Amino acid sequence: MTTQETEPRAATFAQLFGAITASVGRAIRGKSDVVELAVLCLVSEGHMLLEDVPGVGKTTLAKALAASIDCDFGRIQFTPDLLPSDVVGVTVWNRSASVFEFRPGPVFASIVLGDELNRASPKTQSALLEAMAENQVTVDGTTYPLGPPFMVIATQNPVEHEGTYPLPESQLDRFLMRASIGYPDRASELEVLETHGDAVPLPRLTPVASAAEVKGLIAAARTVHASPAIRDYLVDLAEATRHHPHLSLGMSPRATLSLLRVARSRAAARGRAYVVPDDVKALAEPVLAHRLIVTPEAQLQGIDPADALREVLAAVPVPTAAGQA
Repeated sequence: MTTQETEPRAATFAQLFGAITASVGRAIRGKSDVVELAVLCLVSEGHMLLEDVPGVGKTTLAKALAASIDCDFGRIQFTPDLLPSDVVGVTVWNRSASVFEFRPGPVFASIVLGDELNRASPKTQSALLEAMAENQVTVDGTTYPLGPPFMVIATQNPVEHEGTYPLPESQLDRFLMRASIGYPDRASELEVLETHGDAVPLPRLTPVASAAEVKGLIAAARTVHASPAIRDYLVDLAEATRHHPHLSLGMSPRATLSLLRVARSRAAARGRAYVVPDDVKALAEPVLAHRLIVTPEAQLQGIDPADALREVLAAVPVPTAAGQA
């Protein structure tokens, strides 16, 4: 594969990113912010947790992203009786060839939808850990690589808790972002009735980018410059969360790296070759809130991690324009 195929020119990054978001936006009306987060997550080599009530488009978002890229799509419907082998695959004996053969599971795809992840047992949930953290799975002592691109979009319903298994902190930390789609506004819902009332939008979507082009976006995002002032700002935010009176668990080094990675992608999507503080602040909540834990006293006061994070962002000094060079 040539460099031209895998690394798009800087001038085309924003155009290709915009084409993917516009394609996904045809299926998810009025939620451009969430659509942008999903594409940023893909370009940043991360995974996304969509947590919202039924019927707002969580599954549609994942399918629309996969349909907008010329790549494989896998779906895992998590249920209490699902086994780890149903996720990663299984080794079986081929009698005719007298050899063991590996049959890959649905996780062997570029875009993987994990529907209702919290309905699976902890053992099955953990089957995704290696795949999400290291882009590989190990079955019967053999390691199989995944992607790139490789992205897991998991969904869960925060309303119905009967028969569910809450995700442990270790698994929550594997998700680069957590987001909620929310209900559409009145104008967007009327548009949905007008455009989608008599037809399903997903079959009409066609790929606007190839897997090679997505790899190029990933490589290009890594080259975006983050000045020493921006790096200092990220560390200042991390230290502030670790000493905040309302937080019992602050940002880990992995969280700091994750925020820097997705801030670079946002800068490139806006046609910049450098990160600015607004990139960090705009992405702080979806990247960090699910990694923070508030103290019991703060919970009694009705304070959640997002509230504490907003306090941190307001208190930590933002680098000046001169210090960002």
